[in-house]
Amino acid sequence: MSATHKASPGASESPAAKPTPTAKPTPPKPEPSALPVGQANAGALPQTSALPETTSTGFSNAIHDIWLAVTTGNPDYAKPAFFPERAYEQIKAIADPESDWENRLWYDFTLDLADVHKLVGRNATLTQVITPTQYEQWIPVGACYNSTGYWHLPGTRIVYQEDGVTHSFGIASFISWRGDWYPIHLGALVRSGAYGIVDDPETGPGVPGPPGGC
Repeated sequence: MSATHKASPGASESPAAKPTPTAKPTPPKPEPSALPVGQANAGALPQTSALPETTSTGFSNAIHDIWLAVTTGNPDYAKPAFFPERAYEQIKAIADPESDWENRLWYDFTLDLADVHKLVGRNATLTQVITPTQYEQWIPVGACYNSTGYWHLPGTRIVYQEDGVTHSFGIASFISWRGDWYPIHLGALVRSGAYGIVDDPETGPGVPGPPGGC
């Protein structure tokens, strides 16, 4: 009699190797993006007397854009929230408002933002926005070299936590355009040179305001 056996693998043979699993690539984190405050062409449209709400989506988006610019150090993220150049051309009864917007308002904002970024850092967490709506004021035609009126909101506080400690800084001035709030001064309304200013940095939430300004 004979029996048939399965052959054992010899020295020249080896079991089939299991394929090595291929690691799935980690998807890149989505790039952060700014959010719109008003409609895209709002600056080209005429002003209204509507008082903006600080509970609106537009205001929430403005804070989102400012905070994103602060934590990244990139002022371009705040540009959709910043007071529109075309609207400024309508408001200001001065020579060359376009140049004033570019070379003073926006330039000062970028200087202030750079200083706030150094203070806050990328890992801070926004916890609260305090808006002193009791200080809202209508700025009429003729005040502050204006040819069109608008609402003004001074001294909003941005409250954040970093390493378990609460800190805050101010946004010097929001003004209205067609029922939305837009920041126009971050650190200060006026200054004596080309340098950045952080508006009242504090440990804790700080005090919103003061009233006044335009």
